[in-house]
Amino acid sequence: MTSQTPAARRYDWTWRHFAALIGGNIALALGPWSVRLSDAGPVATGFWRLTLALPFLAILALSNSQRLTGFKRRTWLAMIGAGLFFAADLAAWHLGIKGTRLGNASLFGNAGSLIIMVWGVVALRRMPTLGEWLALVASCAGAAILFGRSLEISTATLVGDLLCLLAGFFYAFYILLLQNERTQLGGWSLLFWSSVTGSPLLLGFALWLGEPILPHHWWPVLALAFGSQIIGQGLLVYSLRHFPPLIIGLMLLTQPSISVLAGWFAFDETLTVWDGLGMVLVAAALVLARAGEKPA
Repeated sequence: MTSQTPAARRYDWTWRHFAALIGGNIALALGPWSVRLSDAGPVATGFWRLTLALPFLAILALSNSQRLTGFKRRTWLAMIGAGLFFAADLAAWHLGIKGTRLGNASLFGNAGSLIIMVWGVVALRRMPTLGEWLALVASCAGAAILFGRSLEISTATLVGDLLCLLAGFFYAFYILLLQNERTQLGGWSLLFWSSVTGSPLLLGFALWLGEPILPHHWWPVLALAFGSQIIGQGLLVYSLRHFPPLIIGLMLLTQPSISVLAGWFAFDETLTVWDGLGMVLVAAALVLARAGEKPA
């Protein structure tokens, strides 16, 4: 009997896929700007982000031959559970965006890559590789610097950082819960049903917090729904499978970069050398975590 080593996956990206990858990250990076400008509550803004996008997500799923019904019970339970974590992710992230700098919000909101890396090490009961150790050390050092800098500004910005980091935890569990289902269902179908589950939860939480639900100015929530939920997610769904994890991780760095520029341009947020160092360390950790992922 002979054993064969599986062939390494070949990636077939073109300039169109590359442009879509960059465009998707830029669209998502501008999401915190829309959240900050919304005059609805931060959690209520998350509700509108999901609700306004629902009919378009359904159309995109059906037009890509992705079914929306006829799932097994296990799949329904997984999607409902994922919707709970998705709603918790958006609630924590949007609350954090209101309380911290936009660059910090983008970095800590993407912490799910690091958390999934740690989860894989624990689940497989193995020692971390050199790259994983470097990612952990860099993320801890960078987070410590950024947390310290936020605390120097006010306790409110530290709470905002922690809420964005909590959002990263929730998003990691959202991804892990759908890990098996992603091999059977399309991304649009999963995003549609997780949004269906998450939107009423966000509405209930916003009402419980006493937030204003209806915005007076609709353009920020419309920009968020179309920019982040449809255009940003759509471009990434189109492009991600064409690239190795390292390239995806490097392109992920466009998000905090754009958010920093948006924070400086719109809200007069400034960075010191220490802020820059902290962001570089956390960003490097995200790239290392992505680079260690196995391609789907």
